[in-house]
Amino acid sequence: MTDIFTKLVHGNVQAEEARRLGIYPYFHALESRQDVEVIMEGKRRIMLGSNNYLGLTTNPRVIEAGVKAIEKYGTGCSGSRFLNGTLELHLELEAKLAKFLGKEGVVTFSTGFQSNLGIISAVVGRGDYVICDRENHASIYDGCKLSYGTMLRYRHADMADLEKQLQKVPEEAGCLVVTDGVFSMGGDIANLPEIVRLAKKYGARVMVDDAHALGVIGKGGRGSASYFGLEDDVDIYMGTFSKSLASLGGYMAASANVCDYVRHASRPFIFSASITPASCATAMAALDELEHHPELVDNLQHISAYFRKQLTDRGIKIRQSETPIIPIYTYEMIDTLTITKQLFDEGVYVNTSIPPAVAPHECLLRTSLMATHTEALVEEAAGIIQKVLKANNLC
Repeated sequence: MTDIFTKLVHGNVQAEEARRLGIYPYFHALESRQDVEVIMEGKRRIMLGSNNYLGLTTNPRVIEAGVKAIEKYGTGCSGSRFLNGTLELHLELEAKLAKFLGKEGVVTFSTGFQSNLGIISAVVGRGDYVICDRENHASIYDGCKLSYGTMLRYRHADMADLEKQLQKVPEEAGCLVVTDGVFSMGGDIANLPEIVRLAKKYGARVMVDDAHALGVIGKGGRGSASYFGLEDDVDIYMGTFSKSLASLGGYMAASANVCDYVRHASRPFIFSASITPASCATAMAALDELEHHPELVDNLQHISAYFRKQLTDRGIKIRQSETPIIPIYTYEMIDTLTITKQLFDEGVYVNTSIPPAVAPHECLLRTSLMATHTEALVEEAAGIIQKVLKANNLC
């Protein structure tokens, strides 16, 4: 028998090489609040790598809600929602979110990742099929693995290939088509109208992961189905509280019957402790801010468009999108890690997208904007990015 730890001794080859070269990009310590400017490892950095799309992590009302929840309910629930871990706060949050999204019910999970695990593994049973866009989030893939169904994949945004996969599903089998609403790496929006049309044609149901769409697109930030006017045609919305809603946790919005089934069949829901009081209260306060201040979504769209123009006017090649996720092409992995380190040293934090997150030779810098970024701040960041890319012959 081979020692299972043998492979662990050698570690991650890519990580070891990046550390040796001094360009390892991960686990930088944040020493301040998550904001448009942060203190990271003792120095000011312009934050272009956060999913805090509406900038609500520093909102005084959101912070106050978390503090009051801890004072009233303590720090944790010490049990699952199924047993002793349901607070009145959970029920209030679910009701408000269901009303905001126009669905009959909402089920909350402890994390966004866990939401996809819990929804897909419960809905897709033995003999069923689940069909995924190849660029779906890792949590969707893990949810498919946790189910007893058969997973099929279609080429990213390729509706002809989606139809081919739908044609493979046996007549007697159930089928769920799952897609990101806004894709987390590229920032592009799923072709929901065609996905819905094809799903109806073949009798499949549709689930949309709106982790990067809630608060970003759609009427008042209601997400990708709202963006296309398909609120009644998407069967399941999944989302997270850790991005636009400035907290931690996730949710499923669907019909009352689907919600009730998932509450009683989802192992990640039944066997995990519930969202903490502070996380629940801050998510609810952030939702209130979004509902009462839809201009936050407009601000986010404006500053994102402004930053895209700042980059393209400087000759920087980006992947076009209509969202605050703006990837910059850097192509090769070592070049990408080197540029990320140089930007960090110059005072700009960005995220790297390298294999397996992207295809070889298609590496990216993933930048993302917040509604609270100013034009002056993104101009400063764009100037630094231009300087670094030019030094690396990419601008």
